[in-house]
This record gives sequence, structure tokens and C-alpha cells, in this order.
Amino acid sequence: GAGHVGATTALRLAEKRLANEVVLIDILEGIPAGKGLDLWESAPVEGFDCKVIGSTNDYSLTQNSDLVVSTAGLARKPGMSRDDLQEKNAGIVKTVTESIANQSPQCKIIMVTNPLDVMTYVAMKVSGFEPNRVFGMAGVLDTCGRPRRRVSPRPRPGRTAPARWPRRRPASCRPGSSCRRRSAFPGCVRPV
Repeated sequence: GAGHVGATTALRLAEKRLANEVVLIDILEGIPAGKGLDLWESAPVEGFDCKVIGSTNDYSLTQNSDLVVSTAGLARKPGMSRDDLQEKNAGIVKTVTESIANQSPQCKIIMVTNPLDVMTYVAMKVSGFEPNRVFGMAGVLDTCGRPRRRVSPRPRPGRTAPARWPRRRPASCRPGSSCRRRSAFPGCVRPV
């Protein structure tokens, strides 16, 4: 997709020099080519040398890609349930994934389309790829915000941050090591 997420992803891939060439594909006539040209022409100013191009439904430009980021799908509209969105986007993801698998049978797919888990599963099934080649990418809203809201639908006064963020244990506090810190990391062993 060459919408907001797709174009931003293309820009970041180019700026970070994570690709030699980025291709934007969309169903809207002229939009992906225009955005691709804008991004490519910004390269000398922004200091990257990645070629960015766009096309309307010409997946042959993506042939033999190593990585495909799929942002194709509809945004949820007012009054639309997540089930309605799932039904519409499943058809879009199916069509796009068939084209991806046809042109780049060895690629990895990063799915961004919502509802993410279901669309990632659809892409894996349609492509026939192994599960370790199809990934879903979401932000903190999907991993922390929505689940927290489902667990506790009423906001609690004074709470602006998630109740518990996952903590990463310092290397010195991993199980089997002796930890000199006074911390709440489970599995830490304090020397006596």
C-alpha cells in the first residue's frame, strides 16, 4: 500500500539504508508513482541513495524481493466493527499475498494490516510460506493498550501509564547468577 503507513515505511527504509530499492504498490492510479518519485527526489537532500519507485498494481517490479511489508487494506470507518474490517481486509490481503508469493517466492512478509493477527494468518495460509517467514508488526496500542482496556474497562484515577510494563532482567540478575541488586526481578538470588 502507498497510503500513510506504506509511504512512511518506504521513507524509513530508504533513510536508514535498509534496502537498495523500495517499491510502492497500490490500487490507486498514480498515487504510488507520485509518492515514489517524491521520495526518490528527496534522496540527495535527505542523504540516502536508495531508489524508491511506485506503480499501480504492477507486482512484477517487486520480483525476487527479500522482504515485503504489506500495508494494503482499509482503515476502520466510523460504525464499522472489527469483524466487518476483518472480512473486507481478508479479501484484500488474499489478493495481495497471492501476487507477492507469485513474484517473490523466497521473501519474508511483514504484515501491518488490521486486524493484525488474523491478516498475518491469512497471509501465511495464502502464501503457503512457513510460519517463520510471515510476521505481524504492531505498536504499543495493540500489545498494551487494547488488552489493558479489555481487562479493566474503567479508567483508574491517576493512571496515565500501563500498570505493568514488562521488565528485562539485567544480565547479572538472570537465573543462576548472583545478583547484588535489591530488585523485584523474580529469580534473582541475593548473596547472604
